[in-house]
Amino acid sequence: MATKKFLELQEYSEADLTGELEKTEQEYQKLRFDHAIKGLDKPKVLLEVRRDIARLQTEIRRRQVAAMSAEELAQRTKIRARRRRK
Repeated sequence: MATKKFLELQEYSEADLTGELEKTEQEYQKLRFDHAIKGLDKPKVLLEVRRDIARLQTEIRRRQVAAMSAEELAQRTKIRARRRRK
C-alpha cells in the first residue's frame, strides 16, 4: 500500500522534486550539525528526513527509468544481469 508521502510525490513536477530534494538535503545537513553541537530534542527527526530524501531520490529515478527508450532499458537490463552473476 502506498504511503501518503509517496502519493504526494507522484503529483510533483520534475522541477518541484529536484527543488524539494535540495531543500531537504540542506535541512538534513543543518539538523546533523545541530545534533553534533548541542543535540536534538527528537533525534528520530534525522531518520525521518533521511527517509524523505530516499523517497525523493527514488521518485526521481523511477521517472528517469520510465522515460528511457527500449534500447536504454535493454542495456540497463544487461548491466543488472551482469551484476547479479558476480
